[in-house]
Amino acid sequence: MWIQDLREICERHYDSRASGQELVLEIRTEWRSTHSQGEVDAALLDGLERRANRLLMSDDEGWVECLDDEDFWKPGWGSKSDLGD
Repeated sequence: MWIQDLREICERHYDSRASGQELVLEIRTEWRSTHSQGEVDAALLDGLERRANRLLMSDDEGWVECLDDEDFWKPGWGSKSDLGD
């Protein structure tokens, strides 16, 4: 659910990276809160954080690349096993 919510926020701001990044920061606060309440497990939180960091560090071109990359939105993206470590 959280990955889908993050994606929808970003897609709504496809052409406005700064606005999208502000909303990424807001939703990040929400999932961190639910994690601290035991409602989001550590693996999901880790995946969400990896995506958020990538989105927040992106310039305009990187933002669009992330949004267009179907693998970026798949569960497990960026995990050690996914990276071949």
